[in-house]
Amino acid sequence: MYVAVKGGERAIDNAHAWLAEERRGDTAVAELSLAQIREQLKLAVNRVMAEGSLYDPDLAALAIKQARGDLIEAVFLIRAYRTTLPRLGSSTPVDTAAMAVDRRVSATFKDLPGGQVLGPTFDYTHRLLDFKLAAEGAVAPAATAQATPGPVPHVMQFLDRDGLIEPASPDDTPPPDLTREPLELPASRALRLQAITRGDEGFVLSMAYSTQRGYGRTHAFVGELRIGRVAVEVDIPELGFAVDIGEVELTECETVNQFKGSKTEPAQFTRGYGLVFGQSERKAIAMSLVDRALRWHELGEDFTGAPAQDEEFVLYHCDNIQATGFLEHIKLPHYVDFQAELEMVRRLRSEAVSLQEAAE
Repeated sequence: MYVAVKGGERAIDNAHAWLAEERRGDTAVAELSLAQIREQLKLAVNRVMAEGSLYDPDLAALAIKQARGDLIEAVFLIRAYRTTLPRLGSSTPVDTAAMAVDRRVSATFKDLPGGQVLGPTFDYTHRLLDFKLAAEGAVAPAATAQATPGPVPHVMQFLDRDGLIEPASPDDTPPPDLTREPLELPASRALRLQAITRGDEGFVLSMAYSTQRGYGRTHAFVGELRIGRVAVEVDIPELGFAVDIGEVELTECETVNQFKGSKTEPAQFTRGYGLVFGQSERKAIAMSLVDRALRWHELGEDFTGAPAQDEEFVLYHCDNIQATGFLEHIKLPHYVDFQAELEMVRRLRSEAVSLQEAAE
């Protein structure tokens, strides 16, 4: 047993060395710097920050480099590092209405205060490979557009003003912290939103798509999608007021969904909401659709059996780190378990053959 353990350690050390060599790749090619990853693979960095629940572009870039571009592994690294950080305090709720907007679009109102801001997006590209990007040293043209200074009012305010959409229910109860407490069901909407915003983008996208195809009760319009930077403030008890400690980039999506009403209650549209670190509009839109699907109970709707309506199914399966851990553990040694199963199959086969011979 001692020899086996030592041999296993040696093999693992060799695997680590080989991994480092593969990570570096051809040494004749210049090594990627963290600044290059942070600035030129920004959407990947944003995803790692969002699903890792830690806003730090430099650390996310480091995790992507260490993980050889495996974003789920990078998220794992970020979450593991996050657990080592001290909790110094809690920030006040960010004011997204005061966002310095880089991109802001609405599918419900063409003309709105502050205007539509197309911003940096793939939406209007031709989806053709641009071989000019393969030219070493090619410089992209400088952008001339500037961020729209805040505050920029939310589109939902116009519907809310006329009573055409359900009012946002104020809740002063401190929300639970999913990064410090285990998930418990049934979950409040605040807890559900935390789980979805750090859930796997692909899974959340699939759930959202399923609701659009009829597996759920969402027929949504994007009331507003905005991307920009907001200030982060922390209350200082000794000072008696909040202090600005920096800013974060966020993507916020609010959807207008099918209406509700009755003989005694006027019809109103319903809401879906998504908020994600960085420029992550696909995730934010998908999140808002899933959020709306999970609200069927509080809105008095029927449960149709759709996966996106099933709170346990969505929340327990959206986390890619938990999914990865459970999936990949099966490649680790299970020699004893398999031998037990193998012996059972052999015994059952032997008994079946004996019964067949006896019958003949």
